[in-house]
Amino acid sequence: MDFELTKRQVARGARPDADVHGKMHLLKSASELRATYQIRLLLYRAVQENRKLVLNIKNGCKIADDLRSLINEYSRNIEVVRR
Repeated sequence: MDFELTKRQVARGARPDADVHGKMHLLKSASELRATYQIRLLLYRAVQENRKLVLNIKNGCKIADDLRSLINEYSRNIEVVRR
């Protein structure tokens, strides 16, 4: 995974919306979800800590191809839940 750095070459941070029972939950309310820096950084953390990142999205939300390939590659550490 590639991570962007700030102009001082410091990685930016991201926090999940909830951290419950060893799973990091990220709530998203968008019509289309892409593999954003926030998602990639939280997924990196989930992989490093052997945890699961749960993306909670709306029923009508489309998943972009870049995120779909990330989900397929890291299926052990990422899960999509529609609400």
